[in-house]
Amino acid sequence: MQPTISDSSILHCSVPEGLDCIIPVGDLDEDGRRTILEYYLSRLNTKGIDLDRIVSMTSRFTPADIEYLFQQVAQFAFEEEYTSKHDYVVTTDTFLQMMPRIRPSLTEGMIEDFQKDSVAYARV
Repeated sequence: MQPTISDSSILHCSVPEGLDCIIPVGDLDEDGRRTILEYYLSRLNTKGIDLDRIVSMTSRFTPADIEYLFQQVAQFAFEEEYTSKHDYVVTTDTFLQMMPRIRPSLTEGMIEDFQKDSVAYARV
């Protein structure tokens, strides 16, 4: 059976034997966001990126939110290059310009629900 989302922070799926399994899906920690950000940064022409600042600015971002942020940054860089006919270098300032356009998918309430559900459904 296909997984269904039972609430904002828990993925609920049926197991063939009739048992249910609950797989908590929470937010990314700083290391997780840093890893994803480093991956996408490696694909752009960058200089002087303050990675710590971008990591802190992307709290409550999902991996898809981070990917969308980079799509927007890459599109902006492309348009700047096309207009100026010169290479555009992505900097921390580029991210500062783009961040107000990107809202995180996770809310504090969702993260709190995840933490409560993780405790309630833990099998320790």
